[in-house]
Amino acid sequence: QVQLVESGGGLVQTGGSLRLSCAASGSTFSFYTMGWFRQAPGKEREFVARITWSGETTYYQASVKGRFTISRDNPKNTVYLQMNSLRPEDTTVYYCSAARRRIPTTEAEYDYWGQGTQVTVSS
Repeated sequence: QVQLVESGGGLVQTGGSLRLSCAASGSTFSFYTMGWFRQAPGKEREFVARITWSGETTYYQASVKGRFTISRDNPKNTVYLQMNSLRPEDTTVYYCSAARRRIPTTEAEYDYWGQGTQVTVSS
């Protein structure tokens, strides 16, 4: 079992930055690929980024590539999402997730989820 707790969300102006953190506990963090998803009200949850257990492989949704950076600190059991050049369309709840599969390709392949943190980008 893995427990995930996100933090770092908030209100920021267009063009600003935020760094989300996700603290993991309960199991060996370094065994899991970690991902970030987001979900706006009334919409399906969408993939944002993922990072493999050693950090050697990252993958991003096209709309955030070049603006967002996912990273992890295994000794601290924490994964981060640095978000730069934020846009109003980035406004939504962001979720941290963990997958036992090394390269999960669908949302269903993620095994554990956090409760989410709200990000609001004002225009």
